[in-house]
Amino acid sequence: MNAINEVKMLAAKKGLTLTYLAKYLSENMGKDYSLDNLSKKLRKNTIRYSEMKLIANALDMELVFRDKI
Repeated sequence: MNAINEVKMLAAKKGLTLTYLAKYLSENMGKDYSLDNLSKKLRKNTIRYSEMKLIANALDMELVFRDKI
């Protein structure tokens, strides 16, 4: 699964939209994020770790690295 589909799926489960996430990023990163900009970053896999951490926070989730089982 690619980043855009995964983020869209997780956002939908929480009742949120990519538009909301773009606004959340704008408010917390100190720069403008549009829906189009966020979608392109997710589609092209050019989104930064710091941006993904904020998206996880907006979704009331956390990013976790763990050993494979």
